[in-house]
Amino acid sequence: MESSKETGYQPREGPILCINNCGFFGSAATMNMCSKCHKDMVLKQQQAQFAAASIENMVNGSIKQKEPLPADAVTVEVELKLDSPRPTLDPVPSEPKPKEGPSRCTTCRKRVGLTGFSCKCGNLFCSVHRYSDKHECPFDYRSAAQEAIAKANPLVKADKLDKI
Repeated sequence: MESSKETGYQPREGPILCINNCGFFGSAATMNMCSKCHKDMVLKQQQAQFAAASIENMVNGSIKQKEPLPADAVTVEVELKLDSPRPTLDPVPSEPKPKEGPSRCTTCRKRVGLTGFSCKCGNLFCSVHRYSDKHECPFDYRSAAQEAIAKANPLVKADKLDKI
């Protein structure tokens, strides 16, 4: 068996905490960072490289094209003014929504919250008044059912046979 001096491997005494002090454990493969912190760091580096490259392209005026433009294409010149302030987009002031009170039963005014029952008449009711006979519902269930049945079962009429 080889000794630790020959292999150069020195086992750690315990797990290594992330160097960002996020509370998770890091590893040597991720530069003593946890996987989330390492992923965030790599993403920030890529964004910084992309931003630097795009600024360099804008300043130098060199734009890399993957395919050549056709002869009849219109070219547009863009001027980059570094001294001018950037225009800020002000959000359109939206009208404030009227504050809705708690949902209540239409009949007894009891607070129903998420457990309210909406009726076909368009009102909200508690568990006691949810049935149409308990809240004097103006909706005509009978004619609605007749129309639904008539629509689902159209009248099929065969042509009359000629008498011989």
